[in-house]
Amino acid sequence: MLRHVPTVALAGLLLAFGAQAAPAKHARKSRPAPPAVAATAGAMPAAASSAAPQTNMPSPAEQARINALIQYQKDLVSVLALRGDAVHLLGASLLARPLPDQPQGLSFHDLIERAAKAPNAGPGITWARLADCDAGTNACPNADVYAQLQKQVPDNAAVWTLAMDLATEKNDAAGVRAALAKAAAAKSYDDYFGVELQGVADAVGTLPPLPETMTGAQPGEPTSASGVELLIAFGVANQQPRPSLQPLLQLCTLSNAATDDALKSDCLKTARTLEWGSSPLARAVGLQIHSQLDPAAKPAVDADTRNLAWQLQNYGALGIQGLNNDQLAQQLLEAARTGGTELSLVLSSLRANNIATEAPQGWQPEQPQPAAPASTGR
Repeated sequence: MLRHVPTVALAGLLLAFGAQAAPAKHARKSRPAPPAVAATAGAMPAAASSAAPQTNMPSPAEQARINALIQYQKDLVSVLALRGDAVHLLGASLLARPLPDQPQGLSFHDLIERAAKAPNAGPGITWARLADCDAGTNACPNADVYAQLQKQVPDNAAVWTLAMDLATEKNDAAGVRAALAKAAAAKSYDDYFGVELQGVADAVGTLPPLPETMTGAQPGEPTSASGVELLIAFGVANQQPRPSLQPLLQLCTLSNAATDDALKSDCLKTARTLEWGSSPLARAVGLQIHSQLDPAAKPAVDADTRNLAWQLQNYGALGIQGLNNDQLAQQLLEAARTGGTELSLVLSSLRANNIATEAPQGWQPEQPQPAAPASTGR
């Protein structure tokens, strides 16, 4: 169904560790996290959040900082709600989404509806509206919005890979296959992360963070205004819905394609579209399928996979550095404000920092360490 999949961090792990792109769930916290903090889980510059002490209750200093982050997010929403343009209303709606008990007019639903009616509202806003549904039911994604999206951007393979998710939830094998055929006929893949990120990156520049949002920061957490803005912008944008791509991987296996030429053709067409799509995760999945189903292309495709792992590793490192480097944080935020896709943002940020986009000769992603044997308790 509709999933919120960590982007750059997850894609890097998939490539480095050879995972099968299983849909990711939010990591469980040992204590409840506030909206501004919870929204950073899995985001590119939010890796430092793992440095926070894993205790049952935050310390008074931590709680004060958490409260300040929540208040900053609420203040941003209140100010941005006065705007009438699509970009700022989109940013306000995404900032409001993780906040509980927002008053009328300042909720995700109210703000994303206004964004959809604003001039120049495009399919990226329609995509964000997929999450405008009752989280306590199985009504996600919003069925009416999804029907609108299919008509608005029928040539976007992301729409049809999401259809594969929905058909899989219903155990509808024929529906999964039909959605794959539509994805194969599509001309592009865009999950609109870049649109959402642009909205939130513009939004956080509206007000400076409260000084209390930096007071008592743990090692690796942002201690500057730009670092806080970077953390919130990428963290909130990272909560946008996107297809899991797991049904695509499950269908487009070598064994399935070996006995079905039409399936193999549709899988390869879709894989090539994903390879040049908006998302590093989509590119990783496309490359994986391409490598499996086209042995002649495997050496070149595997080199592209290695380069992608290199790009994501270095981009993630830039994000972590940016949390405590004002100049770098501002650079990353300005890049996000220009729009584009998630993948184009990765590449442009590497080039801006004089980092090669191709892996050095002989470089390989780190391999996972074997898990320590469980204690028997004896």
